[in-house]
Amino acid sequence: MSSDHTNYSTNLLSRALHRIRSTPPRVITSPPTQPRRAAVALILRVVPPHNFHLPPKPVTPPSLTQFFDLDWVKHPAARPEILFVRRQKPDNAETNENTRDAHVAFPGGRTEEGDEGSLYTAMRQTWEEIGLDLAESDYTCVGQLDDREITTSLGKRLLMILSPFVFLQLTPTETPTEPVPETSLHWVPLNSLYPERTSSGTTSHPLWSSVTVDTASRLTPRHSRILRPLMRVLVGTMQFPALVLSNPHPPTLGSLDEKFSHRPLAAEVGVLNPALHPATSLYPYVKSAESQDLKLWGLSLGMTLDLLSYMSPSPGVPLTPWDSDELMGVEGVLEEDWDEKSKYKGVKGRINAPPSLTSVFPRFSYPDVNFWIWVFGKRYRQVIRSWEESLRVGGTNDTRVNWTGAALTTFYAAVRKALVVVLILRAIGVLCGVTFGVWWMIR
Repeated sequence: MSSDHTNYSTNLLSRALHRIRSTPPRVITSPPTQPRRAAVALILRVVPPHNFHLPPKPVTPPSLTQFFDLDWVKHPAARPEILFVRRQKPDNAETNENTRDAHVAFPGGRTEEGDEGSLYTAMRQTWEEIGLDLAESDYTCVGQLDDREITTSLGKRLLMILSPFVFLQLTPTETPTEPVPETSLHWVPLNSLYPERTSSGTTSHPLWSSVTVDTASRLTPRHSRILRPLMRVLVGTMQFPALVLSNPHPPTLGSLDEKFSHRPLAAEVGVLNPALHPATSLYPYVKSAESQDLKLWGLSLGMTLDLLSYMSPSPGVPLTPWDSDELMGVEGVLEEDWDEKSKYKGVKGRINAPPSLTSVFPRFSYPDVNFWIWVFGKRYRQVIRSWEESLRVGGTNDTRVNWTGAALTTFYAAVRKALVVVLILRAIGVLCGVTFGVWWMIR
C-alpha cells in the first residue's frame, strides 16, 4: 500500500465526516402499530504511523476540522479504520455455513424503555456489548445516517426502525474494550472498502463475494421436515452480494490485558503487531478465534455503503448515484448518457442507483425466479429512477422521501409475486408430469 493512497483515504474520510455533520438525516417516524426502534454505532479511528512522536492529550477535545489538521492524522502513513463486530451464532443455528460465517455488523441494539433517544441507545448498547464508552471525550458523535426500516425476510412486515450514528475516535491511543462472550471486534482499513489507486497507475477494486441463504428457511415453518425440503427444491436459494473484509489484526474476544489497554494504536502496526509475534504471547485470548474472511452483507453492507457515498468527489454539490458508483468501482451511466426522457443508455446488468439501494438485494439461484422478479419489478424500477431524478435536481425532496424503504417495499413485493407464479408453474408442471406418467403406464 502506498503512502499516497493512505493519505488519500484520510482526505476521503475528512470529506465524508464533514458532509455527514452538515447533512440532516432522513428520520423515519415509527408507526403506531410498530413502535420498536434500534440504533447502531459506526465507529471510526485513524491509526498513526509507527514510531510517530505523539503529542500529549489536549485538555479540550479537538473539533472535527482541528482533528484532521493534527500532524499524526494527516501524516501520509496514517490509516483510517472502521469497527465491525462478529457475533458468533450457536452451532445448532438453523442457517447455512456461509450465512453463519458472514455475520458481521455494527455494535448496537434495540431501544429499551427509559432510553433518552436513539443516540443514547447506540451509546448504551455499544457499552454493554463491547465495553466501549462513546460518552468519553475520546470520542465524538459526528452525525446520523438515514434511518432504515427492518422488515421480515421478504419485506412483508415492518419489525423496527434502525438509526445509524457515526462516531470518531479523537485520540491516537487504543481504548480498552471488553466484548461480551462470543463477540469479536474487527478493525478494518477503510481503503479496503473502495477502489485503491496503486503506484503503477492502475486501480484495485474491493473483493466482492456472495452469501447464500436458503429461501425455504424464510418461507416455511422452522420445524417443517417435509415442506422445507420441498420448497428448497422448488425455489432454490438466494445469493446476497457481500463485500469481503480484510482482517489485518486478530479479533479482540475479551478484555485487554492491563499493560496493553492504553498502548498507542501505532503499536498494532509496529513492535506489537500480532502478525509479527506469536498471538499467544501478546493476545492469549485470540487462540480460539477463527482466522477466516469476513463478509459484509445485507443491512450492515447498506449502512457501510451509505457512509462511503459521502466520500464521493466534487465537494459542495449534491451526492449523485454516479459519484457512488465511481467510488465503488461499478460501471455506471455518465451524465452525457442521460437523455431528455430520463432513460438509460449503456446500462449493463443493473439499475444504476446508489449502491446502498441495489447492491444489498439478492438474486435467486433459479433463472426463472429472477425473470419473474424483473417482470413484476416495474414499480421498483420507477422508484429507483425517481430517486435518481431527485438527486440530480437537488433540493430537499430526496430528504423527505424514504427512497430506501420504497425500494425495499417494491422490490420484495415483486419477489413475492414472482415466487407465487413460480410455485404455481412448478405445481402445474408436476401435475402434468404425473398425468403424463399415469397415461403412459395405462395406455
